[in-house]
Amino acid sequence: MKRSLLALLCTLTAFGAQAADAAKAAPKGDAARGQPIASAVCGACHGADGNSQLAVNPKLAGQHPEYLFKQMKNFKPADGKQPERVNAIMNGMIAAFDEGQMRDMAAYFAAQSQKGETAKNRETIELGQKLYRGGDQSKGLPACAACHGPAGAGIPAQYPRIGGQFAEYTEAQLKAFREGSRANDPNKMMRMVAIKMTDAEIKAVSDYIAGLR
Repeated sequence: MKRSLLALLCTLTAFGAQAADAAKAAPKGDAARGQPIASAVCGACHGADGNSQLAVNPKLAGQHPEYLFKQMKNFKPADGKQPERVNAIMNGMIAAFDEGQMRDMAAYFAAQSQKGETAKNRETIELGQKLYRGGDQSKGLPACAACHGPAGAGIPAQYPRIGGQFAEYTEAQLKAFREGSRANDPNKMMRMVAIKMTDAEIKAVSDYIAGLR
């Protein structure tokens, strides 16, 4: 079991280095150019400043621009092929924008301040904290903090900010990774993690993450 956990951590480390190198070479977006597009097109669902009011739509404010850009690219159909990340609404919304516009929108949302959520279930806070900080070595489940940081801030160009996100959204994404309906995680990183988690563990850690700052 220790070998499998070590192998997973090595994979995460290798991907992090690759992502960092790719980010250095990528052009930066312009937040000022991105503001009118992001507010007009994305604001209805995600809030004009990226602070969504509905749990079904994730908060984008304060997210790393590299991650936001990747998700937009993954939603965008290309060369007549099915997009890497399938979502009927997002696939249609992002189709009209080029990479420059996507980078500008990503830069705008990244520059906004997140209005974070709070953990709500006192009964599961201890389990959520345990899984987030230490994982579960008995089944090769790594700590979320290993990649996303002790406060859920993530690592720019490598791992996304998750702290303060809606618990319901985080829970839905973990289940989607576990089921394979979301599969745009490099090297199956999140799928390898989520498949080891029960519904109760996913719910507990998602609630805990909502309260991180």
